Amino acid sequence: MMNFVLGAIVIVVILIALSIKILREYERAVVFFLGRFQRVFGPGLIVIIPGIQQMVRVDLRTRVFDVPPQDVITRDNVSVKVNAVVYLRVVDPQLAIIQVANFVEATSQLSQTTLRAILGKHELDQLLAEREKLNVDIQTVLDAQTDAWGIKVSNVEIKHVDLNETMVRAIARQAEAERERRAKVIHAEGELQASEKLLQAAQMLAQKAEAMQLRYLQTLTQIAGDKSTTIVFPVPLDIIGPILEAAGRIKSSG
Repeated sequence: MMNFVLGAIVIVVILIALSIKILREYERAVVFFLGRFQRVFGPGLIVIIPGIQQMVRVDLRTRVFDVPPQDVITRDNVSVKVNAVVYLRVVDPQLAIIQVANFVEATSQLSQTTLRAILGKHELDQLLAEREKLNVDIQTVLDAQTDAWGIKVSNVEIKHVDLNETMVRAIARQAEAERERRAKVIHAEGELQASEKLLQAAQMLAQKAEAMQLRYLQTLTQIAGDKSTTIVFPVPLDIIGPILEAAGRIKSSG
């Protein structure tokens, strides 16, 4: 009789140990009563009746997983490999357990197809230059599709865009050609501005003969600074003309 009582006590203790569950702050328990959903418990201490109730723990913390490299054909027919990282968390434990067998695997597979579908609608230049916009587009589509599973996709980040060597060389040539084009445009704009200023200066000098003479003397001063330069001083016609006329009159009178 004593052994029976001790055995019963041991069984009761084991049942109590199996019945008591402690859930952390970031955990929830989806409890089923005879196979039917009962309610979501937690956090804290809960009691489960062994054999009658079943419990599934759900972690509410944000999960991060990598999307494997995907072969993407852009809208301008360029083949690239793109991988990304997805951040998700469970917002409805009941849906996450009942509506999908493995919500992490399901979200991963959905991320791969969505990544190819969204990026395939854009050209390579957009894929390289507009990552933030593409991240938002992918996140919006994923979040809408996983809402029925009780999953919130909070962020998507494109990590790498891998190009083959031929395409890398082509992009490098394109960038070099673009830099040369910009340099020529800047040079042409500089020449245009310089010509406009020279025209304005010529018009101002033409209005005042004194200003022309001062400019003439300033130029001679600049040339005289170089000792190895031979300077030939041109004499303006308005100065030499009267001298030639006077010499002609003297010659004719003599």
